[in-house]
Amino acid sequence: MRIGELSKETGVPPRMLRYYEEQGLITPQRLDNGYRDYGDYLVDRVNKIRGLVDSGIPSRIIIDILPCLDKPQTIVVRDADPELRDTLVKERDRMSQKIDFLVQNRDAITQYIEALDAAMSDARVAEAS
Repeated sequence: MRIGELSKETGVPPRMLRYYEEQGLITPQRLDNGYRDYGDYLVDRVNKIRGLVDSGIPSRIIIDILPCLDKPQTIVVRDADPELRDTLVKERDRMSQKIDFLVQNRDAITQYIEALDAAMSDARVAEAS
């Protein structure tokens, strides 16, 4: 697929996709005419990259995290940095808090929907009587 198609599939602008390529996060095939050919598997990868970028993780760290997202592999840490570990722990904890908050909001909305359904059902029964 061409860059425009990948952009449409993922919602990531072509300029950002080129940046991902420059950073080594994605690697499209090159056709004989020099055009980039983005495989279908890159849709999932770009979505994962975008999620990590949106959560504040820099691309230099994402490069090391991506293999963990693709399939179970042994992780090799090149330059063990205690500050990086602290940053990742804080980011993981921030994500966990956000997930907890979203779950609470989802559950509250579900309860509200159920209450609306019950009220509408009661109204239908009252109209039928």
